[in-house]
Amino acid sequence: MGKSRAHRPPGSRLHAALVVEQTLGHVTYGQNLQAVLAGHPLIDPTFILVTYDMPKWAARVPGYSNWTARSGLRARRAVRAQWRHSGIDVMFVHTHVPALLLGRWMRRIPTVLSLDATSEQFDRLGVHYSHDRSNFLVERYKKRAAKWCFERARHIVVWSQWVSDSLVSDYGLDPANITVVGPGVNIELWERNDAGSHDAGLDDAGLDDSVLRVLFVGGDLHRKGAPALMEAARRLRTDASVPPFEVHLVTTGRVDPEPGVIVHDDMKPNSPELRALYHSSHVFCLPTLGDCLPMVLCEAGVVGLAVIATDVGAIREIVVHERTGLLVEPGDVDALEMALRRVLTEPELRERLGSAAQELVRSRFDARANAMRLGEILVEAASRGAST
Repeated sequence: MGKSRAHRPPGSRLHAALVVEQTLGHVTYGQNLQAVLAGHPLIDPTFILVTYDMPKWAARVPGYSNWTARSGLRARRAVRAQWRHSGIDVMFVHTHVPALLLGRWMRRIPTVLSLDATSEQFDRLGVHYSHDRSNFLVERYKKRAAKWCFERARHIVVWSQWVSDSLVSDYGLDPANITVVGPGVNIELWERNDAGSHDAGLDDAGLDDSVLRVLFVGGDLHRKGAPALMEAARRLRTDASVPPFEVHLVTTGRVDPEPGVIVHDDMKPNSPELRALYHSSHVFCLPTLGDCLPMVLCEAGVVGLAVIATDVGAIREIVVHERTGLLVEPGDVDALEMALRRVLTEPELRERLGSAAQELVRSRFDARANAMRLGEILVEAASRGAST
């Protein structure tokens, strides 16, 4: 147990250190955890947010430019400081990247490790993340290091069954030590209040409701499939049978001006402006080339949008083809054009897919319910003690 436990009155909350990687969709995940666990009756959480930024001097330090090394060292320093300040009864680490250098602390403190993907899965998707495999010896060492890290955890929480399957098949872990707890969205914050109409937020977003809106949210335009979406949209604009529509891109990437394309480059996660844009859209499209479980699909689902996505990673666990959305193969512009044509020209299909997506997200991806479940797992891990 953490060193502070002996000095705390019986029944007081556990000191929990939550180490959360702050890259890509993990930022929103961390925000949702903070919002829910702050009021947990059994846990007193301290969040250690491991940011990606790198000072200029750090680029000159051998090895420090590597994200695994940088995140691991930052996490280790912060955990040590928290341990000295108030002790730690249980630790949560998301993801395995900062966890790889926390071996000493994982032996000392009961640890729950959280994953959105395994190293093996990331390597298979790596070409789309500008990530290349190393030579055989390095890759073998990486796999051994990851397996060692996984085995040091008291329990492993994964975002999807896709990740759970990899832990069992690629690393030989016991399924009994793995629990699927999806990331989710703040249902109360995101869910529309107008019984499904698309007027909510129009005034705030400054949008015209006389046209349909196709929404795309993604920082890496190429990896997230924006070029395919833009090409499919160009083709559909020449078809008189397709009603007028706009493509709204929420991104920090550079986009050349184009008729019918509106770029939003100043949106923040969970912000009122972003939520208003979702609420006033009709279709959500993410034809990503490589992804794990994009949280934007949960956001689209909870507001009842018809979703089009690609069948990569764990996406099919949110977008069930022909039930909660439509799936196409990555890079297949013809299939994407056909899917867009269907949802733009068939309002009944949009309504059916959106309603089913909303139901699925409510039941499986409620951030509050899932964070409370995570809290239960942390309490259980603390009661079992650290690994040996």
